[in-house]
Amino acid sequence: QVQFVESGGGLVQPGGSLRLSCLASINKFSSSTMAWYRQVPGHDRELVATITMNEIPNYRDDVKDRFQISRDNAKNMLFLQMNKTKPEDTAVYFCNKFRVSASLIDDWGQGTQVTVST
Repeated sequence: QVQFVESGGGLVQPGGSLRLSCLASINKFSSSTMAWYRQVPGHDRELVATITMNEIPNYRDDVKDRFQISRDNAKNMLFLQMNKTKPEDTAVYFCNKFRVSASLIDDWGQGTQVTVST
């Protein structure tokens, strides 16, 4: 059974930082392109960042230069360092394998809520 456990979310003021973590209990984690997604109520889940098995990152334009994705293959962990946060970053954040569309994924963790507000 695929399992993802996300943590590290919370309330942060605009301009602040958070570090999200994900423990992925999946086979072949080290050879998988992994991703962070986020979802706002009433909207589709969207891709935030990806990282390949060779640790090459990619980001959506509105988080580029502010977020940093990383991984620890020895521990099956995925991370998202969020800096210079904005109110529009408010969402529930999820980790999973990368898919061209989040709608193709059936197994999700509970996610971690990030709220950027004064």
